[in-house]
Amino acid sequence: MSTALARDEGRAAEKIGTAPVSLKNILVALDQSDLANQAVAEAIKLTKPVAGTITGIHAYAAKMHDRRFKQMEGGLPERYRYETEMEHQRDVHEDLIGMGLGIISDSYHDNAQVRCDEAEVAFKRLSPEGKNYACIIEAANSGKFDVLALGAHGLGAVAGSLIGSVCERVVRRSPIDVLVMKERRTNIGDGPIVVGIDGSPQSFGALKTAMMISRQTGIKIHAVAAYDPYYHYVAFNKIAGVLSDEAGKVFRFKEQEQLHEELIDDGIAKIYQSHLAIAQSVAEDDGIEIITELVAGKPFLAIRKYLEKVDASLLMIGKIGVHADEGLDIGGNAENLLRVAPCHIWIGQATHYPPLDVIAEETIMWSEEADAMMSRAPDFVRGIARTTVIRRAHAEGHTFITSRFVEDVMKKMMPGANSGEDEIPLSASFEKLVWKQTATALLGTIKDEALKENIRLRAEKAARRDASAEVSPEHIEPFLSEISPPPQPRLDWAAAYLARLQRVPEPFRNKARETIETYVRATGHTRVDGEVAERGFAEARKAMCTEPDATERSNE
Repeated sequence: MSTALARDEGRAAEKIGTAPVSLKNILVALDQSDLANQAVAEAIKLTKPVAGTITGIHAYAAKMHDRRFKQMEGGLPERYRYETEMEHQRDVHEDLIGMGLGIISDSYHDNAQVRCDEAEVAFKRLSPEGKNYACIIEAANSGKFDVLALGAHGLGAVAGSLIGSVCERVVRRSPIDVLVMKERRTNIGDGPIVVGIDGSPQSFGALKTAMMISRQTGIKIHAVAAYDPYYHYVAFNKIAGVLSDEAGKVFRFKEQEQLHEELIDDGIAKIYQSHLAIAQSVAEDDGIEIITELVAGKPFLAIRKYLEKVDASLLMIGKIGVHADEGLDIGGNAENLLRVAPCHIWIGQATHYPPLDVIAEETIMWSEEADAMMSRAPDFVRGIARTTVIRRAHAEGHTFITSRFVEDVMKKMMPGANSGEDEIPLSASFEKLVWKQTATALLGTIKDEALKENIRLRAEKAARRDASAEVSPEHIEPFLSEISPPPQPRLDWAAAYLARLQRVPEPFRNKARETIETYVRATGHTRVDGEVAERGFAEARKAMCTEPDATERSNE
C-alpha cells in the first residue's frame, strides 16, 4: 500500500472507524416532533436485530431561559414593577425553569421509552443542561455511540424551510454517521436504498453500511454515480467571452476546449463508471445484488432526480467526497442533498477501501517518467486519472507503469486526442449551433439573466452531446425543471386570526398554518382575515382530522 493511502486509511480508522458502521448504540435526538418520533421508530428497526441500545437525548436550557427572563425584567409592564410582584414572578419563573423544563424533557423520554419497551429494545436517557445542538454534539463526541438519528426539522419548522438549524449544526459537526429523517409519511424500506458513489472511501463506506442494512431488512440497493458534463463547457465559453484575440491565441482556447470536451464526455464518464464497477465488485464479494446507474448533470440535482425516479426511501452518501480538502466539514453535494433530497438521508463518515484499489496500490510501481507525466495532468482530474491507470494496470496484470502505458490509457479515456502533437484538430461539434424558434422562446421565459445564460450554454452542450446541429426545446427542458419555483409572497395575518392560530396545539400549529395559507393563496387573497380565514381554518381542522396519526399524537 502506498504511504499516502496507508496514512489516510490509518487516520480515518483511528478517527471514525471503518465500515460497516455498527448499529449497537444509536443516539436519537428527541423533541416530540413528528420527525423525531420517526427517528425513534427507525432506530428501533435498525438496532433490534443486533440487540442494541437506543439512547434518547434532549437538552433543556434552564440557565439560558433564566438569563433571558432576567434581561426582560426591566421591560415588564408597570404593574410588575413592585418588589412584591417582581419577587413573586421570579419565584414562579424559577419553578417553571427548575421543574417545568425537566418535566417536559422527561415526557419526551417517557414516550420513547414506551416505544422501545414495546419493541423489546433497551433504552437509556440523556437530559443535559445547555443548548440542544451543542449537547447533541458533545454526546456524539463521547465515543459511546455509533450512529446519531434526528429529524430534519423540530417543533419550530415552518412551511418552506429546508432544514432546521439544530439539524444543520449537528450534521456539520458530528464525528459519527448521521441519519436524518425528512419525510414523516415514508418509512425506510418503502422504497430502495440509494447509495451515492464517487470513488471516495466514505462513499464506499456508505455502501458497506447499506449492504449491512440490506441483509437485515431485505431492502434493495441502488448505487448511483453522477458527473457533470456541462460545467466545463459553460466555464470555457464564459472565459472566451472575456479573452482578447491575442490572449485567446496564447491560451489556445479552442484546443483546450476540445481536450476538455473529450476528457469530460468520455474520460470522466468512464472513471465514474469504473467506480460503479468497483461498487458492484464490493457487493458481489458480500453476496449482495445491487443495481448501478451512471447519471449526468449537476451531481446533487442528478441524484435528486434519480431518487424521485426510483421512489427511494433512503439516500446514503459520504459526508465529504473525492475532491475534499483537509479540514472540510461537509462536501458541497452532501450539503445540498441534505436540503433537497426527497427522502431520508444517511450522511456517513466511516470508510472502506475496496480490496482491488488496495491490492493495486500495494503491487504496482510507477516509472519516474510516468509519475512526471501524471503530475502534469490538471489538478481537478489528477487523482481520478491516477486511479484509472492503476485499475487498468491491475486488470491487465502489469506491476510496473510506464509513460507509454499512461498514454495508452489516456487515449482510451479520451478517444480522438492526439497526445504530444502541437495541434489538436477541432471537431465539427464546435460549429455554431442553430436555435429553433421554439427553443429560443422557451429560454426567454427565464427572467434571471445570469441563470438564462447558464442554461443557454448547458442546452447547447446537451445538443452537442446528442450530435445535433440545432438546439431544441428538449435540450432546455431538463434544466428548467431544476429551477426552484419563486418564493410564495408573505401573507398578512389579521391579529385576531394570528392569536387564534396560537391556540392550536403546538404539534399541529405549523401544519395548520401551512394549510390555511395554501387555501388563502389559492383563493387569490393576500390577507388572512374574514370569511376566507374562516374557511382556511375549516380546511385546517379537516386536514387534522384526516391525519393518519393524528389520534395517536394527540394521546401522546
